[in-house]
Formats: sequence, C-alpha cells, structure tokens
Amino acid sequence: MKRSRFTQEQIIGVLKEHQAGATAPDLCCKHGISEATFYAWRPKYGGMESDARKLKSLEEENARLKKLLAESMLDVSTLREMLAKSF
Repeated sequence: MKRSRFTQEQIIGVLKEHQAGATAPDLCCKHGISEATFYAWRPKYGGMESDARKLKSLEEENARLKKLLAESMLDVSTLREMLAKSF
C-alpha cells in the first residue's frame, strides 16, 4: 500500500483552509496535490478534527503509562535482587 506524503494533521489542515473559504484549485496548487486527491480526502478526513485530537491525547497517555510500567517493573526487579541477596 502506498504511503501518503501528508500526515492526517496536514490533510485536516488543508481541508480546514477550504472550509475557511479557499478554493480547491488554489489549495491544490499551493500544496502540490491533484484535485482528485483533494476531493478524495474530503469524505475520508472531513470530520476528523476531534478524532485527531483524541488520538493524539491517547497516544500521549499511552506513552506516559508505558513509562510508568517500565519504572515499576524496574523497581520490582531491584527489590527481588535485594531479597535474593539478603538470604
């Protein structure tokens, strides 16, 4: 599957520019995309502003939780080593 040159945030940004009043041909020329691509993006990414924000916050929370898990696993292994040495 071909990977897009644009991230979801960039695509949503282009679509927001269109909603703000810019014409599709001008946006396509400015961003270097075809009009067919632009019109294919509209139904796919049109209402994703809130979804993109939610996804970003979930990814940040997931990274934070992974860090906490790694730290707690390190603490547990350290405690096990100390218990093994004391006997």
